[in-house]
Amino acid sequence: MTSAFEQLSPAFPGKAPWGTASALRAWQVEAVTLYRDRSPQDFLCVATPGAGKTTFALRIARDLLSSRVVRRVIVVAPTEHLKVQWADAAARVGIQLDPGLGGSKRGRSRDYSGVVVTYAGVAARPFHYEALATNLPTLVIFDEIHHAGDSRSWGDAIGDCFRYAVRRLSLTGTPFRSDDHPIPFVTYEERGGGTRISRPDYVYGYADALRDHVVRPVLFMNYGGPMRWRTKAGDEIAADLGEPLTKDLTAHAWRTALDPKGEWIAAVLRAADTRLTEVRRHVPDAGGLVIASHQTAARAYARALASITGEKPTVVLSDDAGSSARIEAFAASQGRWLVAVRMVSEGVDIPRLAVGVYATATSTPLFFAQAVGRFVRARRRGEVATVFLPTVPVILAHASALERQRDHVLGARKAAGEAGLWDESEALLAEANRGEAASDGLLGEFEALESRATFDHVLFDGAAFGLVAEPHSDDERDYLGLPGLLEPDQVSALLGERQRRQQARHDQRIKKEARAAREPVEVVALHRTLATRRKELNALVAQHARTVGVPHSHVHADLRRQCGGPALAECSVEQVDARIRLIRGWRGGPS
Repeated sequence: MTSAFEQLSPAFPGKAPWGTASALRAWQVEAVTLYRDRSPQDFLCVATPGAGKTTFALRIARDLLSSRVVRRVIVVAPTEHLKVQWADAAARVGIQLDPGLGGSKRGRSRDYSGVVVTYAGVAARPFHYEALATNLPTLVIFDEIHHAGDSRSWGDAIGDCFRYAVRRLSLTGTPFRSDDHPIPFVTYEERGGGTRISRPDYVYGYADALRDHVVRPVLFMNYGGPMRWRTKAGDEIAADLGEPLTKDLTAHAWRTALDPKGEWIAAVLRAADTRLTEVRRHVPDAGGLVIASHQTAARAYARALASITGEKPTVVLSDDAGSSARIEAFAASQGRWLVAVRMVSEGVDIPRLAVGVYATATSTPLFFAQAVGRFVRARRRGEVATVFLPTVPVILAHASALERQRDHVLGARKAAGEAGLWDESEALLAEANRGEAASDGLLGEFEALESRATFDHVLFDGAAFGLVAEPHSDDERDYLGLPGLLEPDQVSALLGERQRRQQARHDQRIKKEARAAREPVEVVALHRTLATRRKELNALVAQHARTVGVPHSHVHADLRRQCGGPALAECSVEQVDARIRLIRGWRGGPS
């Protein structure tokens, strides 16, 4: 058994990360020991993406098969592609699982120790899988168990089919769902206010994995910019994606930014490809992934990348056998870019992915964590992941909270204002994935007219670095040019150095403008000067608010209390400059 597991890296299907070859990781040993000591019927393991949940589960399966506690293994996975991935991983440790690639034919070779099926597959043939789980002692492994809450029929099906299974092992790598659907075989504990909270048996979070060099640190490159669109009523509205807006305005500005015909997405794709080129200087096979909202956008993004790079990217539009083959071919290739509609956001492992573009309007913490999880799997020490984001408050909040562990809460009331833009949009997006005509439902509510990108800042380890900069500027290039192999403390040091350099250039420009203003060459209109200073202050306030976790209004109020003066809209240039100097001091930059 030990020799068999030496063929499987601790984070299959990737290479074993630094210091972990030919052995289970410390967390896997601890979790396996806990499982053996308890011998539970149900066990829930929460481990961050890339940590090695598959290897942990297969060690448990091999132990139970060898000791004859179970004689069959059933793995329930979210997608068709993951069925094959599980079967391949199990084969490496001597467990032969049938991924069901034979179509609708019945029957199965006696050489198999079990099967791999999707949640939807269980719901479609519940009596068949109930019989499989009861006529022999069976271990059922639920991969990404939170999917049992995607549909009430899925949850009911696995609850009924596998209630008599001898052992059930549930795995998840992302925050639990935000709805009130209880997940089968998960233990919930009562707490105050009539709510119940899920209780995992073992937790290995992102912060733990980062400390152990099991996953990569993530740089979030955030881009805002001015957007303009036309509403159904025919009104034209302009707003800046990087400034505080109402939820409705943010939603429309966000969709305008993602419009394939606009300049915002083109600039972000160019920046992401520049970053990928830099990373490939140190990691030659590094690849990039663009996650799109729907098929029309995915195809358009692919055409844009082909124009930028001169290389046609791989495009994956649906969860079918052809898509699995394209994903596997990309994973084994040296290709630069993969463009996908949601499918690659969870479970699918392409360890060489190092740069991502979050080009979707999906805003749930569950989906965001799944998406970021595609980039954190470490293969060697020092690798750094980079994900490009729109400067949207809810997305930046998810990025800031990446290291926070969340459990599934039942019965909790939503705070006022949580509905609307931030609701889960699974149904809309699933419909969009099924066909071209369906995507019109996402695009028909308004008309995007114009978008332009500005680099806002870099978010790393909960701190924001950098000031607003134009695409292709020296300021942007400083951040895109960070080396692809860095230790976390080196990343922080270099970001701080880049910020100081950008601040010095910014101060030089201000002094130059001030000298020019004293010369009777050209008079700059006061409204333009005020607009520039207010935008700079608002950007600094937004960054500081995200860092300390308070509303923007609280930061503005603190600045006004300490600097004096009226509300921002009534401030003079000198008063706005005084607040800029103060908040720079708070953020550790030059005042």
